[in-house]
Amino acid sequence: MITPANLRKAALALPRALERPHFDWASFRVDAPKGKIFCTLPPHHEFSNVFLTVDEQRMLCEAEPDIFFPVPNKWGEKGATSIRLKACDATTLRSALVMSWRHAAPPKLHGELKL
Repeated sequence: MITPANLRKAALALPRALERPHFDWASFRVDAPKGKIFCTLPPHHEFSNVFLTVDEQRMLCEAEPDIFFPVPNKWGEKGATSIRLKACDATTLRSALVMSWRHAAPPKLHGELKL
């Protein structure tokens, strides 16, 4: 089970990650010129969202349907994926965060990621 504190720690451990408000949600962004979001956390803390390719989303949702599901709107059709925090473990969370971070970070920062 992932708590909001676990999520924050994992997200902020990624290179140049920072937390900023996104309306009434927390967002985790790459501190780069565009400041793209790679993860969000709503106030209810039941799930978190990451931003994947459609193929990555399909793979995770098929492999772990109790953990991952598409965001139920147009964003979900583009790869936005929710993570059920109660069903998730730290390794699975980190994997999803890393995938999402790579899409948000400029390619020149990818070398800073330690796997």
